[in-house]
Amino acid sequence: MGVTCVSQMPVAEGKSVQQTVELLTRKLEVLGAEKQGTFCVDCETYHTAASTLGSQGQTGKLMYVMHNSEYPLSCFALFENGPCLIADTNFDVLMVKLKGFFQSAKASKIETRGTRYQYCDFLVKVGTVTMGPSARGISVEVEYGPCVVASDCWSLLLEFLQSFLGSHTPGAPAVFGNRHDVVYGPADTMVQYMELFNKIRKQQQVPVAGIR
Repeated sequence: MGVTCVSQMPVAEGKSVQQTVELLTRKLEVLGAEKQGTFCVDCETYHTAASTLGSQGQTGKLMYVMHNSEYPLSCFALFENGPCLIADTNFDVLMVKLKGFFQSAKASKIETRGTRYQYCDFLVKVGTVTMGPSARGISVEVEYGPCVVASDCWSLLLEFLQSFLGSHTPGAPAVFGNRHDVVYGPADTMVQYMELFNKIRKQQQVPVAGIR
């Protein structure tokens, strides 16, 4: 894999989530991007079981168990502001056995699904973010395949993002700052998705700037 940027796209003014996704994918197809199947990234939140907390007022930790269709044999476990564990898919079974220590938060599952597009050396994934039956937002992932060091290709990634996101082009992901000259890996992408999902969870139903 190459270096990846994950961001949120606001819903276009007067449009639904699905209509905005269609606008984006149409822009990609006009550029010459070709469909390359579908993708899915999901995340379930676990919190520290009350029985494991010591003194009163002690706050528990959150752990996010995530899957990415690009890595079908792997499961990612991320702690907030902490490490990322990459395990095989049996980790989900292990979490059931660890229910005395970590409990699944109710109605916490969030996922993004959509279409993959290939454009030259770029792999683009535009997805609809859902919680339960409701569409909550739009995710855009862009990967530049030939490079594995963020500092060597961010300007190229940024230029491509601007070509179809316009004024909604994101800044450099926070994870780049931590690993600017280090080889980029799948865990870095999952950290970006965790941050995106948490941002969408916290967002209220307020007006957003539309796409002009």
